[in-house]
Amino acid sequence: MDVVVVGSGPNGLAAALILARAGLEVEVHEAAAVPGGGMRTAGSSWPGFRHDVCSAVHPLAVASPFFRSLPLAEYGLECIQPPAPVAHPLDDGSAILVERSVQSTAATLGVDEAAYLRLIEEFVSKWEELLPGVLDPVRVPQHPVLMARFGMRALLPASRLARSFFSGLRAKAFFAGMAAHSMLPLERPPSAAFSLVLTILAHAVGWPIPRGGSQKIANALASLLRSLGGEIVTGTPVVSIDDLPPSRTILCDLTPRQLLTIAGHRFSAGYRRSLQSYRYGPAAFKIDWGLDGPIPWISPECGRAATVHVGGTIEEIERSERAVWEGNHSYRPFVLLAQPSLFDATRAPQSKHTAWAYCHVPNGSDFDMTERIENQIERFAPGFRSHILARHVMAPAALEQHNANLVGGDINGGVQDLAQMFLRPTWRTYGTGVKGLYICSSSTPPGGGVHGMCGFLAARRALREVFSAI
Repeated sequence: MDVVVVGSGPNGLAAALILARAGLEVEVHEAAAVPGGGMRTAGSSWPGFRHDVCSAVHPLAVASPFFRSLPLAEYGLECIQPPAPVAHPLDDGSAILVERSVQSTAATLGVDEAAYLRLIEEFVSKWEELLPGVLDPVRVPQHPVLMARFGMRALLPASRLARSFFSGLRAKAFFAGMAAHSMLPLERPPSAAFSLVLTILAHAVGWPIPRGGSQKIANALASLLRSLGGEIVTGTPVVSIDDLPPSRTILCDLTPRQLLTIAGHRFSAGYRRSLQSYRYGPAAFKIDWGLDGPIPWISPECGRAATVHVGGTIEEIERSERAVWEGNHSYRPFVLLAQPSLFDATRAPQSKHTAWAYCHVPNGSDFDMTERIENQIERFAPGFRSHILARHVMAPAALEQHNANLVGGDINGGVQDLAQMFLRPTWRTYGTGVKGLYICSSSTPPGGGVHGMCGFLAARRALREVFSAI
């Protein structure tokens, strides 16, 4: 055996594909019954309803330089583009709508129209030059001047960047909603990076949903891998790397905690200490609903987007995300909501709908946020609760039980602040100090998201170091 990959999330499958395309014999071991990691879609006790268990909306998947190089459409992946990528409702009954067009979006921002264009337009027009540097942050960028201009803004706290560019409520609110994906307090750097990247992608490639659910991405990657001769062994938890088939190299799509569990005895004392000190971030508290109709948003604009940021003003979102970092549970949490059945009829029976949402809570929290999340949705969609046929809640412990990489409910593979953004999980990044043993999860650069770049970059390193290939 040439290669064994542990874990079949987007990064594990990406690593396996790179190595299989190089002509190597590759075998993937997955603990769950189906491949996918965070890209899984499941049925429920409600006939005809299908829900994404973790990831749901995928701008990074369609923008990823690696995924873009793969013929995934030939293996069943179809991405649906809603009319608008993101909506952000406000208490006055209006909503900020991020359109695909930069100019159309800017025109809705009133006094901040020119400022928005000044902040974002250049990066959108050059996104194909910019994104490889963003998603491969440990290498010298091919476009250093562009990356430097981006970095001067991206490495700032989102609160500071928003207030330095914008004066109106609308632009600051939607910029804060984008930044909250960082799971950082908005007063901390580099929270602005998340807002900038997600906004750029909204205009450049949209925020699509896979027809049939996120499992379709995993299925397409797995089918392509099998077509290249790769094997996937499911339902096989790896207790120790010593139990794996003999191979020249092992790549682990695992976070530091799981890596220590199965391979800690192979590591130096210093590397073990570094992994033990790795910091996990806030958790997600997630709810799926089966609905008897669409969510009754006050603003009809919210019905044009599959993704809705529910959180009000920048000040409210700042308070919500700061509270989590202080170990508290926000009374008015920022809620990330997806309503895929508006655009994908495969998700629910005729005339019925699904919705998916989560808010941030302290890592490992056991506090039930159901009422607070639903209160926030009711605030902008009165009567929402009357449409609920059933709900399924996944608190942080349930998320970790579903996928052991979601430590304490952390869906980002660890905190992505300045200290853990570029050199994660340690200064060795993908290496472990053990010849032929690599880590390729979202706990390595560039971090969380369904883009496969962690696996891509780890596999390229293994090709150079073990197989003497580029």
